[in-house]
Amino acid sequence: MDVRLTSEQAQLRDAAAKLADDLGPGSVADLDDGGRRERLNAAIDRTGWRSLRSDGASGVEVAIVAEEFGRGLVDAAFLGPVLADDLLRHNGSEEQAATIAIDGLVPDAGDLDRVVALDGVTVRCGHAGSRVPSEDLTRVAKGVAAMEDAPLATVSEDDARRWRALALVATAADILGAARGAHVLACDYAKIREQYGKTIGSYQAVGHLLAESLALLEGSTSILRHAAWAVDELSPEEAVGAAQMAKLYCARSARTVCENAIQVHGGIGNTWECLAHVHLRRVLLSTENFPVSLKEIDLGLS
Repeated sequence: MDVRLTSEQAQLRDAAAKLADDLGPGSVADLDDGGRRERLNAAIDRTGWRSLRSDGASGVEVAIVAEEFGRGLVDAAFLGPVLADDLLRHNGSEEQAATIAIDGLVPDAGDLDRVVALDGVTVRCGHAGSRVPSEDLTRVAKGVAAMEDAPLATVSEDDARRWRALALVATAADILGAARGAHVLACDYAKIREQYGKTIGSYQAVGHLLAESLALLEGSTSILRHAAWAVDELSPEEAVGAAQMAKLYCARSARTVCENAIQVHGGIGNTWECLAHVHLRRVLLSTENFPVSLKEIDLGLS
């Protein structure tokens, strides 16, 4: 595989980054700004990124957008709709927007009411219920009100496996992005916060924390890029295996990166006003969507 992004993929990354920087929350207080969220939703609707797969996008391109949205803590539904779009494209019903239900929960509902779920190789449709509490401050979670008795469609076993690989890759990309955002937050703080007449970033203890985080992020990027490529290019079994490895590695690394970011911030890192805890919350909740355990992976991780 060629790990380099094509010019079109680089442009997609830059466009997603700009949208996240312009309309994503720049502070904890911004999470309560309904006007900003409406503008953000409208901007994402105009891009058509929620229907990337039915428009012919690859797993790499879905991961690119998911990572930038995670980095910018974009608080509008994306992962749920883009995964629902991938399921619905198999029976040509993607024209009606939907999001994904997982084990009776709709973790990325936004303002969508229609939900779909994959049960083995059967695609089922239903409706979202009322909002439920979530530790992820950047997403609206809902319960499932009802699922229709008649199945919406049936997909092949290979398509079901590829969809699971895409789901794992997309959530891993979101996790990596949120961790990258936390690292940037910590680096920026280390450049301006002073102790004993010097910026704290000049001290070895702080520098080592940031260096450790950067190494984890670079490793996560490599394993995620391979898994995203594998979604469309390798066999379904190999794609799922690569995606499981990426999800587990990114989740473990991201938790350390976010905890390091809080540590670099010192006392203020444990306060509500510091965005670091929002990044950590997003990482922890995304880890629980399509969870992966060590026993599912044939190459051991310690």
